[in-house]
Amino acid sequence: MILVIVGPTGVGKTKASIELAKRYNAIIINGDSMQVYQNMDIGTAKIKEEEKEGIPHYLFDIKKPNEMYTVYDYQKDVRSLLDKYKDQNIIIVGGTGLYIKAALYNYEFIDENINNDYEELSNLELYNLVKEKYPDIDIHQNNRKRLFRYLNKTNNPQNKNELLYSNVYFIGLTTSRDVLYSRINDRVDEMFKEGLLEEVKSLYDQNIHSKAINTGIGYKELYDYFDGNISLDEAKDLIKKRSRHYAKRQYTWFKNQMDIKWFNTNFNDFSLTIKDITNYIDNK
Repeated sequence: MILVIVGPTGVGKTKASIELAKRYNAIIINGDSMQVYQNMDIGTAKIKEEEKEGIPHYLFDIKKPNEMYTVYDYQKDVRSLLDKYKDQNIIIVGGTGLYIKAALYNYEFIDENINNDYEELSNLELYNLVKEKYPDIDIHQNNRKRLFRYLNKTNNPQNKNELLYSNVYFIGLTTSRDVLYSRINDRVDEMFKEGLLEEVKSLYDQNIHSKAINTGIGYKELYDYFDGNISLDEAKDLIKKRSRHYAKRQYTWFKNQMDIKWFNTNFNDFSLTIKDITNYIDNK
């Protein structure tokens, strides 16, 4: 069985992956484009070592922050793991929909150096990238779907809706927008208490200016702060705002791209959420 746990940031995916891995004796594969990077732990909400409870985790901390890692690399790595552990239950958990879909569906890439990890970018950032690539293009910056299409022109999906694996369950965690946004705001505050500022300052002092830094929410804003362009309070507010916007885009992507069974997260008694999910899987 391949169990895919998706949903927006801050909705409980990591916790669910651990509980379900214990239930089904599964390994866990990272499905988040930022959690592949070393020394980017707090800002990416990466699972802590003590939280893994001895469960094997793969594709976490496999690249340095200044190294390139694309959806093409991820596709190869995940498919290799799926082949290696095909006789075991496998959980893929994360919020980067394009990565997960490229790994499990019939995506084929012409260019192995393709870099189309754009989900975390705002419309304006996407627009600026398109204008760099196609200076004469006439396109509105809010036409996100068309912007993606132009940025992914080197991508050659044969039949991107053809699932390549059997016995796959797509599980989505969700909650009300008010609850989610409140949790995101609280989580950003907690990240600063845990040392986010110091984590990013260490990367800044190493003069690392990479794709991971330039696209990672929590990193690009604090780089602006260290550059003296904005205040610390402005950086915090931007991290919260962009995290909320990213969560909204994640919902839209998953609902349009995958056939997902959604479950409301019970934050007061998470065991009830796990019970609902396991009942669904066991009776499917």
